[in-house]
Amino acid sequence: MVADGEFVKVKTDEAVAIITISRPPENKVNVLTSKVMQELDRAMDECAADAHIHAIVITGEGPYTFIAGADVKEIAKINSPQEAVELAQKGQGVFNKIENLKKPVICAINAICLGGGMELAMACHMRIASDRAKMGQPEILLGIIPGFGGTQRLLRLVGPAKARELILTGDQISAKDALEIGLVNQVVPEGRLLKESVGLAKKIASRPQAAVQLIQKAILEGSEKKLSEGLSLEAMLFGEVCKTEDMKEGVRAFLEKRQPKFQGR
Repeated sequence: MVADGEFVKVKTDEAVAIITISRPPENKVNVLTSKVMQELDRAMDECAADAHIHAIVITGEGPYTFIAGADVKEIAKINSPQEAVELAQKGQGVFNKIENLKKPVICAINAICLGGGMELAMACHMRIASDRAKMGQPEILLGIIPGFGGTQRLLRLVGPAKARELILTGDQISAKDALEIGLVNQVVPEGRLLKESVGLAKKIASRPQAAVQLIQKAILEGSEKKLSEGLSLEAMLFGEVCKTEDMKEGVRAFLEKRQPKFQGR
């Protein structure tokens, strides 16, 4: 059972954990304060350790934002380059944990998604946006650069030319434009966002989990390798999955023209 934090709420729906960034009462928008990041980090650890959770959805509470960004008040208190480096590394550590998770993580972008919020979304494995969402990396408008992975993940998702355009201008783009450049997987009506995101998570959660985790590994590790090395990794992982009971059941069910009954082993 994953416990709620003060600002990070967790509930489960079948084998899916729904993590909601819940804005502090005094704020109108969700912000990634140090406290929020600590609670998100803990929630990810607990979801990773819970064998009953097979997929995760991350979203934001409230009508205004998914996440407006990092806490500018905390950034304003930085007194040295070393403090800035440490702040960036802490944020990157949390988002790296999300990206490296064996369980698929889907980001449900309900509204404004800027700065650190967009960096969080890009660390997730898939992104579904509501039709009223706006996305951007506006750090340059504050005289800074993205620090939680924005320069690196954005270029890997949309290519260096578009990444430079978005980061160097600080412009926001619509959900429709984000879909066109491959930044999000789907755009859905605002009222259906969570249902569609959880539905996708449940579909993945119903698949044989050994195969799911090996696919996660193949894509994550293979993306950093040359094609020949990635193919070698894929062949090795194909060998691993063929040792599972679920593989035997899936193949047998296909040949017998029936639905497979996967047992997670």
